[in-house]
Amino acid sequence: MKPCHPPNRGLLLLAVMAGLALASCDRAGSPAEGSAAPASRAAEQPAEPPPMSPGTAAPTLEQAANLAYSGLFDGEPVTLTGGEWTGEPYVEGGASAPRAGLVQGFSLSGDLDGSGDEETVVLIWTQTGGSGTFDYLAVLDHDGAAAVHNRATVPLGDRVKLRSAAISAGTVVLETVEAGPGDAACCPGQKLRRTFALKANAMNETATEDQGRLSLADIEGDWVLTRMGRDGAVPDGIEIILTFAGETIGGKSACNRYSGSVAMGDTPGSLYLAGPLAGTRMMCPGPQMEWEDRYLHALNHLSGFSFQATHLVLTWRDDGEMGSLRFRRGSSQAGR
Repeated sequence: MKPCHPPNRGLLLLAVMAGLALASCDRAGSPAEGSAAPASRAAEQPAEPPPMSPGTAAPTLEQAANLAYSGLFDGEPVTLTGGEWTGEPYVEGGASAPRAGLVQGFSLSGDLDGSGDEETVVLIWTQTGGSGTFDYLAVLDHDGAAAVHNRATVPLGDRVKLRSAAISAGTVVLETVEAGPGDAACCPGQKLRRTFALKANAMNETATEDQGRLSLADIEGDWVLTRMGRDGAVPDGIEIILTFAGETIGGKSACNRYSGSVAMGDTPGSLYLAGPLAGTRMMCPGPQMEWEDRYLHALNHLSGFSFQATHLVLTWRDDGEMGSLRFRRGSSQAGR
């Protein structure tokens, strides 16, 4: 048998420089027990982890506007097209029919089931031909084929007003205004904080907290006008701001500054001016002056306030005329 000789010093130096491990040998010329076999530097590097597949993007409002929803009416799901759906008339040839639609401009996105992917929460309104409007919270997700589907739907109630909404710790938290004891259906005044959790394919209300009665404190701060009337979106370059500070109001009316005071009436959400508005008298380009005149006319005939999908809505009445002003929270139109 060949004896095991120690490695030559010169070869050892070269091996170390090359990053090779020299194995000791036993008397048979094989590596000694417990010693490492020769390996290349590349083999010594830890293997790179396989690339992670990107998460699925949360469903969009555009997808929500053209989707089938379950749990809105008895029977089969209804499919929105362009954000709306109208069913067959209740009476053949009649005008009254069930209707449903997506509440535009409202959505929340977050991981509700701990999967690592984000779900989307939207609001759906329904009408059955009467005066009521029933709202639903709908969760959108991707199925196994990556197609968007309505995973869960839960009713909120009749004419529920949404003051704020957020996803917190995997739950949906809503602050609402609803009809309380003694409130007419038209004029809710009870504030609630409602928490919803997604489990499997069901959305369940897990907590309800009484927050007291509606007051001017709930609209304290700055609001930016986004819409005047049903279709009058405020154009770029026009900035109208309303600030509430207790019973005092003020802000910018497109061109000038204004101020005044308000008071609440006997019914929840009733609001009116307590005296004339004061303001500066600068002249501005025509479009600004036109929007200012329309806005100040509405404000001078203020009749109430409410909420719609976290926006503040002021209503006004002037003899046979009536309308609304819609605001978002903030102090400028940046990001509107």
